[in-house]
Amino acid sequence: MSVPPEELSGQLEVRQPQTEAAGITAVIKSVEHVFSRTDLGRGWTALYKVNQTDGYDCPSCAWPDPDHGRSAIAEYCENGAKAIADEVMTRHTASPVLFQRYSVADLLQKTDHWLGQQGRLTHPMVLRTAGKSAAPHALHYEPISWDEAFDLIATELKALPSPDEAIFYTSGRTANETAFLYQLLVRMYGTNNLPDCSNMCHESTGVALGETIGLGKASIVYDDFAKAEVIIIMGQNPGTNAPRMLTALEEAKRNGAQIVAVNPLVETGLLAFKHPQKVRDVVLGGQTLTDLYLQIRINTDLALMKAVCKLLLQEETKHLGRVLDRAFIDAHTAGYDAFVQALNGYELDDLIRQTGLAIEQVMTLVEAIRFKKRIIICWAMGLTQHKNAVETIREVINLLLLKGSIGIEGGGVAPIRGHSNVQGDRTMGIYEKPKPQFLDALERVFGFTAPRKPGYDVVAAVKAMHEGRAKVFFGMGGNFALATSDTNYCAEALQKCRLTVHVSTKLNRSHLTHGQTALILPCLGHSDIDRQASGEQFVTMENTTGVVQMSKGVVEPISNLMLSEPAIVAGIGKRLRPNFDWDACVSNYDTIRDLIAETIEGCADYNAKVRHRGGFYLPNGPRKRQFTTPDGKAHFTVNTPIVHTLRPGELLLMTVRSHDQFNTTVYGNDDRYRGIYNERRVLFMHPNDIAEQGLRDRQVVDLHSHYAGTDGVVQQRTAHRFIVVSYDIPRGNVAAYFPETNVLVPIDSIADKSHTPTSKSIVITVTPSL
Repeated sequence: MSVPPEELSGQLEVRQPQTEAAGITAVIKSVEHVFSRTDLGRGWTALYKVNQTDGYDCPSCAWPDPDHGRSAIAEYCENGAKAIADEVMTRHTASPVLFQRYSVADLLQKTDHWLGQQGRLTHPMVLRTAGKSAAPHALHYEPISWDEAFDLIATELKALPSPDEAIFYTSGRTANETAFLYQLLVRMYGTNNLPDCSNMCHESTGVALGETIGLGKASIVYDDFAKAEVIIIMGQNPGTNAPRMLTALEEAKRNGAQIVAVNPLVETGLLAFKHPQKVRDVVLGGQTLTDLYLQIRINTDLALMKAVCKLLLQEETKHLGRVLDRAFIDAHTAGYDAFVQALNGYELDDLIRQTGLAIEQVMTLVEAIRFKKRIIICWAMGLTQHKNAVETIREVINLLLLKGSIGIEGGGVAPIRGHSNVQGDRTMGIYEKPKPQFLDALERVFGFTAPRKPGYDVVAAVKAMHEGRAKVFFGMGGNFALATSDTNYCAEALQKCRLTVHVSTKLNRSHLTHGQTALILPCLGHSDIDRQASGEQFVTMENTTGVVQMSKGVVEPISNLMLSEPAIVAGIGKRLRPNFDWDACVSNYDTIRDLIAETIEGCADYNAKVRHRGGFYLPNGPRKRQFTTPDGKAHFTVNTPIVHTLRPGELLLMTVRSHDQFNTTVYGNDDRYRGIYNERRVLFMHPNDIAEQGLRDRQVVDLHSHYAGTDGVVQQRTAHRFIVVSYDIPRGNVAAYFPETNVLVPIDSIADKSHTPTSKSIVITVTPSL
């Protein structure tokens, strides 16, 4: 078995979706989760110091901390508290006893929730299949010493005919110091095979922003939210995925900003926010957030943006000089005439019809921004995981360029990153297609010839393993087997490897989807005190607005056999490239930061800057209207909407998170904001579609995806046993949780240019489960 177990709980309870996010309930849930897993002193220390300037970075999302006036009581959210609880857990540990008790086959039968609840990994573990019985029940992980583990890894890597036969994956939880040292080792070894979790989430953002404004990051700072006149939130559910964002939205709203939500599902966190630390909210009720909610069909955001741009051009003819910022367009952009000419070829009615909205709704949005300039547009996976994701984001940029809303206070682009340091990892060089200037810097500072051939992204890496072109997989964090698309195909790919290695804090399914030899290496978490030869160390992280700041653990590690991630990289490095002083880097992380300062653009005086209270902002050209494109201009682009023509019986599925999960980590089986309790295998479906399909509410069904491969042959994949739940979602659209539905996403179904899996637009049919 490679996918999570398909059994239903038999206890599904469906209630009315909630209308306010956070509040006292969120506080209670947070406290319950933490103190059910550890003692009072350890739990309080961990919560008190998270996201504080003298504490550590939350292991959950990458939402920025306020530039001024962080809350001393609780600068974290419910899901952050759950992530912290799993790090500081002492009630249970995934020690060698667990692996002695359960074989790999036994563990595969457990749910992902159960696996995560076994606690922190405490010892390096090895699984060897060579010469053992083929019976799955005979395979158990066993303890191994660190020296033996490092020797094993180095031996396997040295034995490969080419360095390009090894894959080095990175999760977004990896700190800057680890990421820099890791990519240095990998490139000294001789490959650019450095796929990371960005490939599966915001890669489309990076490509689109790189093409249009020259930098694949947000152009805003935290304080811009409070200064914005209009905030448009597209394809994002902040109440679950970035709950601390609600504080910034509340402040913006009370400062007079209008908030527009664009999403196929009506999400609680976009309706109202009850700040648990404010008496006014607790007594009188939460702050209404959204002024206009546009419940569009899945993947019609591009059509909506194009319709809005078309209407703005019409409004400019009525209010000459008041709607568009022609001064900005003329001075700072290129491609405007071609953009307008292409836009004139579209009929407004056709564009709006695609979205499923009424013209009056779209006009309300146009009127909200018509005479405004301080506009922020936020987005997340709802825009990035479609075939035309790059074009959709480029059309978002077109709208902001028309308004001159980039490079001003209270305006700009705001992609909301999902993981704690996913953006920092890319800054530090975790990228399969590094820029020549970065490789030149590595060669200058370290004196070796860096590989120039582009490496594998995530999808290409899975294919390479499946086809036998890659034989070693090394995962620096994450849950690769479940995070990727086409779950069974990915599992087969990993199982074809000679060696799979996972650096992890907790047990997950990727450890059970293993190569001929497999290693689990336990590492320190964000909250753990990291002691090295020179004393206690800190690391640094970059948040979604480009602030780099220190993170220093505050609780004692639960096992003395855990190593820090830099120490693990160095342990391998000493065996692969012994002529570099790896020990100096581990003894004092200032050494790594000095090397970062010499190598990474914008990181001069890195050690000094990160010691400033609150850290420092990295350089950001678009923030100052200095667009780092080849011609120094921001670029209008011409983009084409995809029209999803569904045949009778077909539906368009998007995958979503529940409120009780973070990425592939499942904290529980409830999604209380959407009113779902005790079950994850549910399919949200419009009641009219349920009737039209000949189904009934709460019926158990199987989901089948249909995809024409490169050979033209239609392939079918099936996800078994989901419960139909009647829900407010556009006709023809359905939603279900990942990773349970990742099995439906074909490995070849990817976004143009970015190669991000198309997890938000999957054509499926539904049949009663037998």
